Amino acid sequence: MSLATYDAVVVGGGPAGYAAAVWLARYRRKTLVIDSGEQRNRAVDRMHGYLGLGDVEPGVLLDRARAELLRYDQTAVRRGLVTEVRPAPEGFHLDIDGEVVSTCRVVLACGVTDDKPDIEGFDEHYGSSVFTCPSCDGFEGRDQDVVTLGWNEGLADFSLHLFEWARSVTIVTDGRRFEGDERQRDALARLGIEILEEPAVAFEGTRGDLRGVRLGDGRLVESQMAFFSIGVRPRSELPAQLGCKTDDEGYVLVDDGCETSVAGVFAAGDLTPGVHLVQVAAAEGAVAGVTCARSLRGEPGAIGSPDPSPSIEAELSG
Repeated sequence: MSLATYDAVVVGGGPAGYAAAVWLARYRRKTLVIDSGEQRNRAVDRMHGYLGLGDVEPGVLLDRARAELLRYDQTAVRRGLVTEVRPAPEGFHLDIDGEVVSTCRVVLACGVTDDKPDIEGFDEHYGSSVFTCPSCDGFEGRDQDVVTLGWNEGLADFSLHLFEWARSVTIVTDGRRFEGDERQRDALARLGIEILEEPAVAFEGTRGDLRGVRLGDGRLVESQMAFFSIGVRPRSELPAQLGCKTDDEGYVLVDDGCETSVAGVFAAGDLTPGVHLVQVAAAEGAVAGVTCARSLRGEPGAIGSPDPSPSIEAELSG
């Protein structure tokens, strides 16, 4: 078998991708990270709950991660977009902005895309007072008035979740009919959660000082924070090209070592099922990186890569 250019290519420059790459580097594997710059939390002012870091800007964490990775020999980070990945004699070929790169292994850490409300002022407030994850940012809304934006039936539990912190919660459906049944409507009403099936026109206030959500009929729903739950779409194009198994929502299924149903392809972070937190993504990336590196034992590896340690299976068969 011909040798590949890299032992592993990591698709995704977020916490999961960089964690996987660092552990591959520690196993002396020749590793390339492809970063499209489309991290899910790139517009967020502060991320929370990452043990030992406190409240930190997402970009600061990624800058530290990139610097840590590049201290290791035979590692590289490239800004670009992977448009295709396919099996090859040496492992896999990836098309990166028109250039083909060969690799023995692939780690998919390309995350998800959130469907966002089309409301005036969204970009100004997103990541400061408007969020999508109650677990991540609900604490900052403690004892405040909160609006939840959406209309699917899952929004009922999403809104109730925010009562862990919020003083009040109001649902705004942006002109759609709330898709929950009458039992959900009755339960929300008993708990004081009003459902307003009016168009949402604008977020009022300046960044860091949200005053409320303006409705189409002119009313202002006063709130200091807002959360939205419209839809989340895994970036499933590359897993689909490879034939990776997914669940009903499109998340890539992995085993305990973060390997997918396709041999030599690993996945970690928000692309896989489970809790979507930065620290969880980094932990899954570490598992994927170690498992990926260990899977190369007894194989030639990439051009210029150190000889991997032998495996007991290879020794016994020899």
